[in-house]
Amino acid sequence: MPLEQFAFGIGSLFAVRTDIANPTPTRFGTVQDVTVDFAFTTKSLTGQYQAPVVAARAGLKITGKAKAAKISARTFNDVFFGQTLATGSQIQILDEGGTAGTAIPTTPFQITAANGSSMSTGSPGIDLGVYNVATGVQMTRVATTPTAGQYSFASATGIYTFAAADNVSGVKVAISYTYQQATTGGRITAYNQLMGAAPTFQLYLGESFQANKQQLTLYSVIATKLALNFKNEDFEVPEFDFEAYCDSQNRFFDFSNDLS
Repeated sequence: MPLEQFAFGIGSLFAVRTDIANPTPTRFGTVQDVTVDFAFTTKSLTGQYQAPVVAARAGLKITGKAKAAKISARTFNDVFFGQTLATGSQIQILDEGGTAGTAIPTTPFQITAANGSSMSTGSPGIDLGVYNVATGVQMTRVATTPTAGQYSFASATGIYTFAAADNVSGVKVAISYTYQQATTGGRITAYNQLMGAAPTFQLYLGESFQANKQQLTLYSVIATKLALNFKNEDFEVPEFDFEAYCDSQNRFFDFSNDLS
């Protein structure tokens, strides 16, 4: 009986950019699914009879997709966007003050966001709204001099200013906003690019089962789709679609396994 090799599981997936010098390899983390499709078109020659008398391969298209649960700005940038990766992150604060809310203080009737100091030392904050926790009514933002039910926001300091009437009424509020920090994390600020601009990379898929290994290398790859899937009561698992083509040496893939 001839020896047989089987495969089980996903294995590991790496991308190494080919369009920049000294690229840092990108590892896809917590991989859920990888598919690579080799699809040829065919041309058939038919005469007066129904069945073709000969068929020939024509074009080849290599496409695939990978699902990996690890969230990584570096991976998104290296594989899909090819922009400048910076250190830092934009952080969203939802309903600061909680269900009990924060009481509007006396003159000057101002509440400073807990992360207001980050707005004053970095990029301006972004107001995402204020609501009255007792009534659930959204308050209205104005430029200056708010009246009852209104507020103004200073993006450079994170200061919310309210009306004296709302202080007298004992209104309590919850505020939402974003701020930026520049010390941890990864951040991509994407700018419009010319048609054709995209990172290119080699893709390495390795799999091992029962001490047998197989390896697939795609020499030139371009990402064609990035899907960020947010679901209720489930994990986000970003999905990448890609297409492969020949490199400068006319290679398009290399496949190996332990048994021939």
